[in-house]
Amino acid sequence: MDDTLLRLAEDLLSRCRAAKLLLTTAESCTGGLIAATLTEIAGSSDVFERGYVTYSNAAKSYAIGVPAEVIAGHGAVSEQVARAMAEGCLRRSEADIAIACTGIAGPGGGSAQKPVGRVHIAVAAHGMATMHQQMDYGDIGRAEVRTATVEDALNLAGEMLAEILAQRKPPA
Repeated sequence: MDDTLLRLAEDLLSRCRAAKLLLTTAESCTGGLIAATLTEIAGSSDVFERGYVTYSNAAKSYAIGVPAEVIAGHGAVSEQVARAMAEGCLRRSEADIAIACTGIAGPGGGSAQKPVGRVHIAVAAHGMATMHQQMDYGDIGRAEVRTATVEDALNLAGEMLAEILAQRKPPA
C-alpha cells in the first residue's frame, strides 16, 4: 500500500484516538479502499468503527439511508449523494466522523456532464456542517483515481477533525 496513504491514515487515527473520536466510512467508487487503508494500521480497531461499501444505488438507500429521490434527481455521482452518504453513514453508526465518496473511477462510465475521474467526497460529524469536495482527477487510470480519492478523503477528514478540535477549545 502507498506510503503516503499509510502516513495519512496513521496520523488521522492517532489524532482521532487522542480526541476520543470514532471514524466510519461509506464508499462507492473506492470499493472499501478508505476502510482498507485505515485498517492497514495496527490498532485501528479502537478508532475505526465500521465501513459500508455501497456500490449500487439500492445499497446506498438500504444500508445508509440515502433517499432514492436524491439519487434519481441528482445521480449517484453528485454532491447531494455524497453528503447524504456521509450523513446517513453517521446516523447508522456509532461513530463521530463519517467519510463518504462517490465517483467515476473509469475507464468507462463517464459523460460530458460527469466525466471519468469526477469524484465527490463528503465528511460529516455530529454538530458540524458537512464538508464536501468535488475532485476532477481526469482519466488518469482507475487505480490512480481510487488512490487519489483515498488521499483526498483522509485529508478532508483531517480538516473536519481540526474543526471539531477548534470548537472544543475554550475561548481565550
